[in-house]
Amino acid sequence: MRRIGLAVVIALSLFLGPLAEAQSQAGKFYQIGVIVPAAGVTASSDLAGPNPRDQRVAALLRGLHDLGYAYGKDFVTEPRSAEAGTERSRAIATELAKLKVDVIVVGGPALLGVKQARIATPVVMSGWGIDPVRSGFVTSLAHPGGNFTGMTFQSLELDRKRLQLLTEIVPSALRVAVLRVPNTDSEWKEVQDAAQLLKREVLSLQVRSAGEIEGAFRTAREWRASALIVLAGGLLDQEARRVVEQASTHRLPTMYTFRYFYMEQGGLISYGVDILDTYRRAAYYVDKILKGAKPADLPVEQPTKFELVINLKTAKALGLTIPQTLLLRADQVIE
Repeated sequence: MRRIGLAVVIALSLFLGPLAEAQSQAGKFYQIGVIVPAAGVTASSDLAGPNPRDQRVAALLRGLHDLGYAYGKDFVTEPRSAEAGTERSRAIATELAKLKVDVIVVGGPALLGVKQARIATPVVMSGWGIDPVRSGFVTSLAHPGGNFTGMTFQSLELDRKRLQLLTEIVPSALRVAVLRVPNTDSEWKEVQDAAQLLKREVLSLQVRSAGEIEGAFRTAREWRASALIVLAGGLLDQEARRVVEQASTHRLPTMYTFRYFYMEQGGLISYGVDILDTYRRAAYYVDKILKGAKPADLPVEQPTKFELVINLKTAKALGLTIPQTLLLRADQVIE
C-alpha cells in the first residue's frame, strides 16, 4: 500500500508539475507602458482603458488582441502622453521603470527622453524619422545590442518622393520652402539632394516655437515660394491646425509627412509611413519580449507600408487640378 501510495504521489507530481507551471505562465499578468506624442491627445482618458480614443494606442491594442492577448485578463497598459521636449518623456520613462512595467512602447521625439533616462526596461520603438544607429539607440538594425528595438520611419527615398509628388501637383513650383524643427538635418539633406535632381530651389524654415510658425510662412512668401513641404515632428505635430491654417491663408500648396495630424485638419497632400500600422506592428515586438526574447536580438524593421492621401476639397480651394494619374495612385482621396 505504501508503495502504491508513493507511486501515486510520484505520478501526480509528474502530471501536476508541468500543469502548474503552464497555469503559472498562462496566468502571468503584464504591464505595458505606452508613451505617445501629446499631439492629438486632449485628456488622459483618451489613452486609457481597452477602447482608448487615441488611434495609436488603439492600434497597438488591436495588434495585441490579434496575437491572443486580452486587455484586463492578460495585461493592462500604463499610457502617458509627452510633449515635444525630452524632459517630460525622460521623467515618464523613469516613472514607468519604477512601476516595473514589462516593456515600453514609444515613438517620435519622446524616444530621446527615454534614451536619456538610461533605464533597463525593454523599449519598443514605434517609429521616428531619425537613423537609430547614428543616433545611438541601437548598434545596428540587424543586431540592436541593447534594450531598444522596434521600427524606424527612416526611408531615404521618402523625401525625394514627396518633392516629386508635390511638383506633379504644382509643376510651376520651382521654389519650394521646407518647414521643419531642429533635429531634422538628415531629412533636410535628403530634400536638398532631391531638389538638385528635380532642378528645384529649396529654402529651410526652421522653427523652435509656435510663435515662429506664422513668420516662417511670411518668409516663404517673401522668398516667392510656390509650394511648401512640412517635415513632421514634435512642435509641428502639436501645432498641426495652425500649420494647415497658415498654408491656407498664404495659399501655399503643401506636402505633409504624415496624414495623421495634417490631413484631418484640411491638408492638401501627404505621403509617408502608415503610423497606425507601426503601432499594430509594435505588438509583434511586445509579444516576443513578453515571451522571453531580448530586444538586443530582435532586428529593427524599416517601413514597408506607405500611404498617399489627397484632399480634393483643399485642392479646389487652392485652384489646383489634381492629375488623374495621381488620384489613381492615392490610397485615400478625401472629398
